[in-house]
Amino acid sequence: MDIFYASLVSLFVLVLSFSLYFFIFKSKPTHDHDKPLPPGRTGWPVIGESYEFLSTGWKGHPEKFIFDRMSKFSPIVFRTSLMLEDAAVFCGAQGNKFLFSNENKLVQAWWPASVDKIFPSSDKTSKIEAIKVRKMLPSFFKPEALHRYVPIMDIVTRQHFATWWDGKNEVVTYELTKNFTFWLACKIFISIDEPERVKYLSVPFESIATGLLAIPIDLPGTPFRRGINAANFIRKELLAIVKQRKVDLAEGRATPTQDILSHMLLFSDEDGKFMSEYDIADKILGLLIGGHDTASSACAFIVKYLAELPEIYDGVYKEQMEIAQSKASGEVLNWEDVSKMKYSWNVACEVLRLAPPLQGAFRETISDFMYNGYSIPKGWKLYWSANSTHKNPEFFPEPGKFDPSRFEGNGPAPYTFVPFGGGPRMCPGKEYARLEILVFMHHLVTKFKWEKIIPDEKIVVNPMPSPAKGLPIRLYPRKD
Repeated sequence: MDIFYASLVSLFVLVLSFSLYFFIFKSKPTHDHDKPLPPGRTGWPVIGESYEFLSTGWKGHPEKFIFDRMSKFSPIVFRTSLMLEDAAVFCGAQGNKFLFSNENKLVQAWWPASVDKIFPSSDKTSKIEAIKVRKMLPSFFKPEALHRYVPIMDIVTRQHFATWWDGKNEVVTYELTKNFTFWLACKIFISIDEPERVKYLSVPFESIATGLLAIPIDLPGTPFRRGINAANFIRKELLAIVKQRKVDLAEGRATPTQDILSHMLLFSDEDGKFMSEYDIADKILGLLIGGHDTASSACAFIVKYLAELPEIYDGVYKEQMEIAQSKASGEVLNWEDVSKMKYSWNVACEVLRLAPPLQGAFRETISDFMYNGYSIPKGWKLYWSANSTHKNPEFFPEPGKFDPSRFEGNGPAPYTFVPFGGGPRMCPGKEYARLEILVFMHHLVTKFKWEKIIPDEKIVVNPMPSPAKGLPIRLYPRKD
């Protein structure tokens, strides 16, 4: 975020806060003072602590917002105000376990108002449609489907490296990992794999991801407005793809089982009702975001840490070369090959601990309840933070140290390692992400060694972690 925009937002927030202070503040519901609220502060009128919450990420230290308040108020739960809502942040393994275990009992999923603007159908169909989609997805992520995806992923990964890496002296990593994971998502979700078509569709996605958790100020030039515009552009493109697929299915040029898009078009609920074309486009848009944004961040940080830690690189290289040498020339990877990549996955997990793509998520209280002696009122928004455990020495000794051995044996304690969330709302694509990350690592280390061009490149979190300059690296093709 540049200085001009930061100043503009700050000025707007100040004016908005004071002009609406009495109007909104007096309309807030009263609270039963016999039941104390969690300790904390709500910050500015109306805007609360949203700016501090987001700006610590922009500065590269998203955990600072959480740990400062854990230290000052409570390491278990503290009160704040985020995204124009009264909120409580649940911390540590205890907080994660409580929220994940009480899904649809005491709490339910909630997203900031910005999401309803970027996904207009979500406010109308949110609860019912989300449940339908989550019921639909497991068939695409069940073991037999995942087994089938590995060779497809391997072929696309080979094409990706041949197109964007081979023959280059220098590359900008984050641009390429975004291209890679989006290409895979397009291939597996909607059967599109032409490089130029994929690149054309991928350009607006960064604006959508940023807009989803931006302060919802709908003014020209703001991240929020850019997110809305980008989503509208992609949705229009996807709507055309949906309509064409409908024709192709009717005329036998497409098959009912070829991808998620075909399945959605043919899926009906208990009443025999089919999803509308617009809703399908909207859901595919959400899946494409979820299917590539988080993994692209993880892949970029794998490149970063392997560049910085030669001994870790050597361990990954040794494991991957054993697999490569067991294959015939040109033979694609399969499920058994990926199952052997145990050290590589421990390395990837340590990357996900130190740079979790999902920083946390919101819930909403369904009814009043007590937690750790504090009253949590109905309607409050709750937030869990991956960093409250990932970077906490109570759960991970020397949390700043890169140590893949943390994931050997039984691995970390329950509810402490949560890069994919947990409970009923755990990311359904967790295993899909594991496969694409490992296939990427295989081709990366067997083809190249590399070094960072900017030694101390800043990390920005907005809303996912990314290197500020995209992590440019100098490539050294391997001769063996």
